[in-house]
Amino acid sequence: MKAIVFDSDGVLVDSMPSHYEAWKTAFKEVSNIDVDERTIYLLEGMRGIDLVEKVFELKKYPSNNHQIAEQVNARKNEVFRDILLSAPPRAYQGVKELILKLGNCKKAVVSGSAREDVETLLEKSSLGKENNLFDILITADDSAKGKPDPCSFMAALDKIKIFRLDALIVENAPLGVEAANKAGIQCIVTLNNTPLNIEDFKSLIDKDRILKETRSATTFIEDWCNSNNLKKIQP
Repeated sequence: MKAIVFDSDGVLVDSMPSHYEAWKTAFKEVSNIDVDERTIYLLEGMRGIDLVEKVFELKKYPSNNHQIAEQVNARKNEVFRDILLSAPPRAYQGVKELILKLGNCKKAVVSGSAREDVETLLEKSSLGKENNLFDILITADDSAKGKPDPCSFMAALDKIKIFRLDALIVENAPLGVEAANKAGIQCIVTLNNTPLNIEDFKSLIDKDRILKETRSATTFIEDWCNSNNLKKIQP
């Protein structure tokens, strides 16, 4: 048995623009910091509080005020949850159909977001637990560390009892790829509509493992799940 481990935001669901809007609002309202889209995408995968403190460091904002960092993180969660209620992001085209074809593999979701947000996001995208699409969900609530620490990936494999050499991670962010590398788990990248590009993954992963979008990886993922050998990706 093999396992496919999916990131959620930016891989399964087109939710990163909503995360960015929530972060932009929270940073501006609480700490009067203007944060750009590219920075948020590069830090994707971190736990929320860690992302805030990293942005404070980058902006040379007083980093010893943990209370303000917590306020930014809490405000971000409020704004993002309002977005989920009013205009929930959708799953990328072909994602549900792909997952349904992976009957020979265990399937996991590993996200740096809060469990409440991930579960709501998947539910509103018709990928929720009522559809029985995934065997395990690991979120920021289940791990003391976010990406690039590999512990969340290792926790997922441990729960579904799959050895790391029999797993494939589908990511969209450099920190996620770094975590996969540290865990010793093979990985591919689906860019979808990220502002990042191939150069942002330089030295982390081979270019031929970076795909334009999730549906571009469908054939490769299906073949990997159903065969004993990892085939070369055809861009």
